[in-house]
Amino acid sequence: MLKKTLFQLHWFFGITAGLVLALMGITGATYSFQDEILRAINPQVLKVKIREEGVLAPAELVRRVEATEGKKVAMLWVETHSDAAARVFFTPPPGERRGQLRYVDPYTGEFQGDVVGQDFFNLMLNLHRFLAIGDTGRQITGACTLMLVFFCLSGLYLRWPRQALNWRAWLTLDWAKKGRAFNWDLHAVAGTWCLLFYLLFALTGLFWSYEWYREGLNKLLADPPPAGQEQKRGEGRGNRGGHGGPQQPDANAPALVVDYDAIWASLQKAAGPGLAAYNLRLPPVGGQPATLFYLLDDAAHERAYNTLTIDPASGQVRRQEVYTDKSFKAQLLTSIYALHVGSYFGLTGRILAMIASLTMPLFFVTGWLLYLDRRRKKRQVRAARSGLNPNAEQKNGWLVGFASQSGFAEQLAWQSAGQLQAAGLPVRVQPLASISEDDLRQAQRALFVVSTFGDGEAPDSARGFERKVLGQPWSLEGLNYALLALGDRQYPHFCGFARRLNAWLDERGAKARFAPVEVDSADPLALQHWQQQLAQMSGSSTVPVWQAPEFAPWTLTQRTLLNPGSQGLPVFLLGLNPPAPGQWDAGDLVEILPRLAPAAIERFLQGLGLDANTPVQIDGLQEPLSVALASRQLPVSREHLVGLHAQALVDALIPIDAREYSIASIASDGVLELIVRQERHADGSLGLGSGWLTEHMALGDSVSLRLRRNSGFHLPGAPAPMILIGNGTGLAGLRSLLKARIASGEQRNWLLFGERNRAHDFHCREELQGWVESGDLTRLDLAFSRDQAEKVYVQDLLLQRGEELKRWLDDGAAIYICGSLHGMAGGVDAALNGLLGESAVEELIELGRYRRDVY
Repeated sequence: MLKKTLFQLHWFFGITAGLVLALMGITGATYSFQDEILRAINPQVLKVKIREEGVLAPAELVRRVEATEGKKVAMLWVETHSDAAARVFFTPPPGERRGQLRYVDPYTGEFQGDVVGQDFFNLMLNLHRFLAIGDTGRQITGACTLMLVFFCLSGLYLRWPRQALNWRAWLTLDWAKKGRAFNWDLHAVAGTWCLLFYLLFALTGLFWSYEWYREGLNKLLADPPPAGQEQKRGEGRGNRGGHGGPQQPDANAPALVVDYDAIWASLQKAAGPGLAAYNLRLPPVGGQPATLFYLLDDAAHERAYNTLTIDPASGQVRRQEVYTDKSFKAQLLTSIYALHVGSYFGLTGRILAMIASLTMPLFFVTGWLLYLDRRRKKRQVRAARSGLNPNAEQKNGWLVGFASQSGFAEQLAWQSAGQLQAAGLPVRVQPLASISEDDLRQAQRALFVVSTFGDGEAPDSARGFERKVLGQPWSLEGLNYALLALGDRQYPHFCGFARRLNAWLDERGAKARFAPVEVDSADPLALQHWQQQLAQMSGSSTVPVWQAPEFAPWTLTQRTLLNPGSQGLPVFLLGLNPPAPGQWDAGDLVEILPRLAPAAIERFLQGLGLDANTPVQIDGLQEPLSVALASRQLPVSREHLVGLHAQALVDALIPIDAREYSIASIASDGVLELIVRQERHADGSLGLGSGWLTEHMALGDSVSLRLRRNSGFHLPGAPAPMILIGNGTGLAGLRSLLKARIASGEQRNWLLFGERNRAHDFHCREELQGWVESGDLTRLDLAFSRDQAEKVYVQDLLLQRGEELKRWLDDGAAIYICGSLHGMAGGVDAALNGLLGESAVEELIELGRYRRDVY
């Protein structure tokens, strides 16, 4: 569940924030070599002749400059023995942030003229930091920078290879791959190469985005100030070119008096003969200190500044900070900008940082291509499915064997059987785990529809088949077969289990009717090829279109709060009635299409200039814009949507994906029940699916719902004791199983359930206790984690009841788990391995006696 959630967030943020990050990457890379580019195209302005007598002292330089320009100097930047022109900023006019910039010869004081291209780089910086829209842009770039941190960390987790210590799995690109596989490989491998750079860009870039982040870095990294002194720390004040801008003078403040000779003397005394450059920043009025940054010849990098806080009238040094005297963490704080642009690591670091910045659009483009590919495949797969016909099985004819982890392979097996049956051929369908040597020999003709779990592993239900059957020296010369293999090319061992099955069949003499059809992530083209092959093999002239069951309007008739007064989020029991009598099995799921609350749509439309009642077309139907938007994902950033007309707006937005929930009732109850916990985001807003079902949707309203078969969580075929383990809303799936067991007269049921507090979180208390009293529930063990000092969970109960558990298993009991994947399910798995041993747990899985429905 965690991986799925991270994946959903990763792509959603990627297609929304990706464009801004791509722009920031391009502009950042363009700006990174500004000085070198400007010097190359403006040599007559930015380069001067080095003179043996050295640069002018500040007093003489300022005197000549002010005499020529007729304005007061506010800041000087001078390199003392290079061919670079000095930069002079004059006092800004009232109401302006920064004064005029002029370039002068530091050896003569002569003005150098105007620089060509400076406005372009100023625009690049403005786009990079503000998107050229001021503080609003700064907020957007800041948020996107936070998302970049999330992309780096979630991307690392999502692509973590099975062979984590194999560097080739991390860093090499397979140029032979095509289409989606190549796009994913490029996205993942390039992301790994750039990961450290992007983290560095983000963690340093946030320094200029958020005051709280800047203050946090100062507290974390800055050295404590000398006793009795307060000071502001950080790279922000050392930015070349004065990005902070001069302060506006106070009309009542004393006039500024500057003794440049005294300042120069203090600087020479502090820096010595190794002075390479200095940057003098004067206050706007008298009575305030000046700041003098200076760089030495042996400086660690271009931003390894030393700092003097100095009285401009007397040249007296009030405070001195030497870069090399600081702790390492304080040096990092001073070097924020150098780290951000890579110059902290020299020229090589700057070049690598620029390349990494230039690759930023790559992830936006490949991310969109992958997203569009997934949406296309989902649409085609939904259109290619049809309802199952479990009564179509016959004893003779074609054998259709399946091995499924999630149920998709089983559905395709039944659909394939239906296509053969429609052509007049007898068919029987059974799980691969139950197929024997006699079955294969008697069938003579077989279809195998098998999925691969993880990186080349067999599905849980087929582990025993692989261990016991594959490798057996059976003679299968009379068997003709076809194989449909389901897998995911993101894993190195794509369709690994299916390929092992095919190799074994070939070794045993079986004849393939056509080459195995391998399906990458439900690729509809491969599925269509499989259908065409079946049509040719069966002699059918038509190929059916496999379509998923359609959503139908189910009416909300009941909503009961199950945990009033709970410390946790509210949990509701919901009742839904179908438009026509519905059928499902205990353990099945529902897919629900939630809708957005009217308030969310109203907020989204504000400022877009569109009427909520404007008619638009959705799937061939006309409805008001507000109704259409309720079924669409609304992005946080709307800049790319401004100016679109109503229909274009709807077309540009992504439909809301369906939410899955375990069914908590059985069909004979006459009502489909769900147990749903409200989810709240960090900002206090409700989760989309749970918020719609538990609060925004009114009783009597309809919700789009369809049933989904979950065969991996169905009851055992033969009567057997059952041990049901779950926590929280996982009670839903277990409740449906218990109801089905009780309805069939099976009473050997043991429920272990966990929640927070008995007083408030004992969901369905009366019902469960009533089953205990009637004997329909043999054992009920409860773990309320917050009712005692030491927290107790269901896995702890399991360990305490270990001997009883073994007795139940010896009697043939099956274990069913429903609830949270992280914490509960992992803890139960560890407890079972500890009590029974890993091999015994593996055998339970293979026999279908250990089943999980976790999220």
